[in-house]
Amino acid sequence: MPLTADDVDRFEASRPRLGALAYRLLGSAAEAEDAVQETFLRWQAADVDRVEVPEAWLTKVLTNLCLNQLTSARARRETYVGQWLPEPLLAGDSMLGPADTAEQRESVSYAVLTLMERLSPNERAVYVLREAFDYPHREIAEILDITEAASQQIFHRAKKHVADGKARTEVDEAVARRIVAEFLAAAASGRTEPLVRLLTEDAVAIGDGGGKVPARAKAFEGAVAVAKFLWGLLKPGPAKRALVGGPAEVYAWTANGGPAVVAVVDGRVVGVMCLEITAEGIAAFRTQANPDKLERATALWAAADHGEPLFTAF
Repeated sequence: MPLTADDVDRFEASRPRLGALAYRLLGSAAEAEDAVQETFLRWQAADVDRVEVPEAWLTKVLTNLCLNQLTSARARRETYVGQWLPEPLLAGDSMLGPADTAEQRESVSYAVLTLMERLSPNERAVYVLREAFDYPHREIAEILDITEAASQQIFHRAKKHVADGKARTEVDEAVARRIVAEFLAAAASGRTEPLVRLLTEDAVAIGDGGGKVPARAKAFEGAVAVAKFLWGLLKPGPAKRALVGGPAEVYAWTANGGPAVVAVVDGRVVGVMCLEITAEGIAAFRTQANPDKLERATALWAAADHGEPLFTAF
């Protein structure tokens, strides 16, 4: 039986929430969109008149689609070239989802999305449903076909795994951009000492080029090593310009709710570097340079009022 206009409207009203949920589960906006579309096809094929609570039905279908995707994604990531990092979402992206509480903002931060790669698919689902969307364990149990007690145990285990690797300090957008501007000024100074002072002693830097853009698979570790790497990365050179297609305009921005550096060549985002801030300084730099994971960022950038770049690199 074809969907009525009301049936379609019910789904469309849930689409933003479903997209935000799928992104947190998968770490990929492109895969999240596919999961949402597949959920719509399941809705289209269902006898919707017999669905008592559409939101619960849609959430269960989407979550289980994402669980299947996560299981297959793990196998694919074992053969991924270099380090796998999530697809970053720039400020203003609707897929960032709810951000009313610290837990909701944290669940979509780039640092936590990266840490969630440690979790099993079930742990990730329980963590996201509880932490980001405040689902009670009774409903999570129904979504995942587990007991309420199991949901509680899985959540505590998942939360501990994420907390063990986290020391992030939350900052608002204005402070985030100021931190990025200070970092870029230090990086452009031509000396590593000003950079080292901004970093924690155990700072790390890692990048994802997906085999399409050169990126170091093993992280740089320690303030001095990271500072030297960052200084070299931003130092102009003909080989770098040729690699990205020209000189890159560099902006202080936010991605996934945190401080970020965005590099743009002729309107195309060629890199998003997400900074992890702690009370002691900048603890991590995670750079997404895989062009397949920057298409959404480029589209959003074209529609954004981003002002003038801080400087031109490469």
